[in-house]
Order: sequence, then structure tokens, then C-alpha cells
Amino acid sequence: MHSTNNEILKSSGHPRNGDKLNSEFFETYLPRLLEERDRCGLTDMIGSIEALMISVEPGNAIEYIAELALMTPYNYLVTLNSPLHLTHILRIDMDSPDILLREVKHPHHHDIFRSLNDLHPSGSKRPHSRYLGEILRVTDRQKVVALQQTREFRFFSDAAVIELDLPTNVSFSKPSPYTQNIVGYMERDEDALRVYHPLGQCNILPRAQDVHDRAKALQHKLNIADLIQPIDHLATRIYSQNREAALLEYLALSSYYYWGSYNIADQNSSTNVCKSVRALAESVSPAKVFTANNQPYCVNHLDGLPSPTETFVRNYGARLHHIALSVKDGERGGKENIEFLVEAIASQGKGFLLDVVGSRDDGLKQIFSTASSFSALIIEYVQRFGDFQGFFTKDNVARLTEAAGEEESLKHD
Repeated sequence: MHSTNNEILKSSGHPRNGDKLNSEFFETYLPRLLEERDRCGLTDMIGSIEALMISVEPGNAIEYIAELALMTPYNYLVTLNSPLHLTHILRIDMDSPDILLREVKHPHHHDIFRSLNDLHPSGSKRPHSRYLGEILRVTDRQKVVALQQTREFRFFSDAAVIELDLPTNVSFSKPSPYTQNIVGYMERDEDALRVYHPLGQCNILPRAQDVHDRAKALQHKLNIADLIQPIDHLATRIYSQNREAALLEYLALSSYYYWGSYNIADQNSSTNVCKSVRALAESVSPAKVFTANNQPYCVNHLDGLPSPTETFVRNYGARLHHIALSVKDGERGGKENIEFLVEAIASQGKGFLLDVVGSRDDGLKQIFSTASSFSALIIEYVQRFGDFQGFFTKDNVARLTEAAGEEESLKHD
């Protein structure tokens, strides 16, 4: 992971994308933060995303494994049985991030993550279901944590990590005040397997293996197995006043750089993107997207603008909204691959919030699924054409945001 003398990592100087105007505060502190991160060695020591952590209600994991096995390239690997959780490991390969699917064993279990859900009306309905955050690969975990602590970032103690039933070979930051996500640091040699210990006895659960195998067989029957590629980006929704702080915080905790921001005026929001400073495909280290209202809900009654992003955050809390997966470019059955894929998955009863949006002329097509009844997460599919490098078009993201907002409003009418 260390750069060579010929490949010195520099976090500043990347082309800026987008039309969203940032504050003087942000534009002043962004280069200072990135230059200091490079100078102290953190950019070089922090690498790609090793794993995503998702928690679900007791008894929901098997069905969610079946859903993910059909809709994504993830495979069920093994289950770790610890005192408070079953942690199901889902993996594509050693290049793409794992999913740690944590299933709480007891409905009345209470920890800090449940507390974050309990504060919000929709979150409290699924008190154990939420996206927890990412684990990042580092070359020297102790040194990275020590450096971050000198920069005023706070971490769970070793005792707290044990009490939370999290892997003790990972150091975890405390939940962000802006995104409510945590960031973990895990040290791993280049040729070593990813392991998460000591999360209890390791078993392959017959029911999990069975639903996985059935879903993968169905993928092949539907002729979509080779169309779904690894994660492209992870999209978090936050309050409007936290947009710039959330970006700066994630940049300080990772080795990502600020790619740019787009103003989505039709939906009173902005979409803000950070990418790995290394020349890595998103399949190895997914982009991080942060979406926020342009103005807070408390003044919105004066202008009557749409407010889907802030409404979501008020209902669920700041949290991950969707996981976007790439779709292989090309055609199948006389249709673009994304349309062939969506029709196949819809035929199995999975809903989508709208028709596929975008076009070959736009450079990409996209679509949102309905939110999972197990994790509340949406799956997005993205098919890029040719050498298109972006994550959306302004029209596409406006229509996707509007559709997600309409679904959210229906839940609370």
C-alpha cells in the first residue's frame, strides 16, 4: 500500500467537478487538511475500503442474504457466532470490500447503534437495522490511530470494542456527529486473507448457504449473473448544515480526495463526491457520496421547495441511503444491460422506484430499487457507456431523488 519514490501520493491538485458553490471556510480548510494529511503520512498509510458493516433485526439476516445474493455479486462465505451477534461474512473477492452483516440475537439488546435509531421515528421502527460504516485497510493501525487522536478524533476503547461485539483486530472511531457512521482501521498484509476476530465460532449455516445457492442459481437462470459488478459508490444523506463538515471529516479519516459537488436545484439539494486518492477502480474502493438539502427544513415553509433529503434524515437520522452497483456495459436480449437486469429482478417481485433514467447520449443510465425491508437500504444500478467517468447527470439525480422522496412521503402520510 505504501507509495514508492516514483509514486508520491498527493491529495491536492485533482480536477474539480460540479457547480455547487462552497463556503470560504470549506475552500480554506480543504487544501490545508489534505496537505497536512499527506505530510504526516496518513494518506500513505490508509488504503482502500476493506468492509462495509450493516446491522439487521433478529431473524432477518437469512432473508437479507437471499436478497443480496440475487441483487448483487456478493456470496455468502461464513458466519461468526459471538455472544450478542451472528456476523455473516459476504464476499465477492479479495479486491472488493466485504459485507459484515451483523444480526442482533436478542430483540431487547441495547447499544449505541440502537440509540442512534431510537432518536428517529422511522429508525426506531427497526431499532437494530442500520448501516454502521466502513473498515479501511491500513499499514500501521497503532500509528494511524495515534495520529488521528492527536487530531482530536475519538475512538472506542479496547474494552468498548469487546462490549460492542466488534472485531478486536479493528480500531473503530466513535459515531460521526455529522453522518452517524463509524470508521474502522484494520491492518492487513498484501497477500493475507481478511479476518475478523475474535468474533466467536466460525460456521457455515445451512440455511444461509441454501438461500445463497438458490439465489445464485436464479441469477444464472435469469441470465444476469455476469451483469452485476461490484460496488460503485456509497451514498449517505446528512443535514444541510453538516454538508461541508461531513466532507472534511471523511477526508481527514480516509485517503480520499474531494472530487466535487453538484447543485440539484430542482430537489433543493446537492450531491457531493469523494474518491480514493489512489488510482483504484471504484470496485476496489467505492466512491463516497454525501447528499444534503440546500437549506434546512425549518425555513422551507417560506419557499415551499422540495425537501426529500432532509425529510429522510429527519425520519431515519443521518445514515447511508443507498449502495450503488455497476452494471456491465453492453446489451442483452435486445436491451441495454441495465434494463435487462432490472426486468429480470422485477420479475422476482423486487420493486423499483421509477423507470431506468438516463441514456447512452447522457453517458449513463441509473435506477433505484425500493428500500429493503430488512436494512432500509436502496440498491442503485448504474450502467456507464464508453469512457463516461461521472456518477450521475443532474437530470438523472434529480429524478432519482424525487422518486426516493415520494416513497418516503408515502410512508409518513
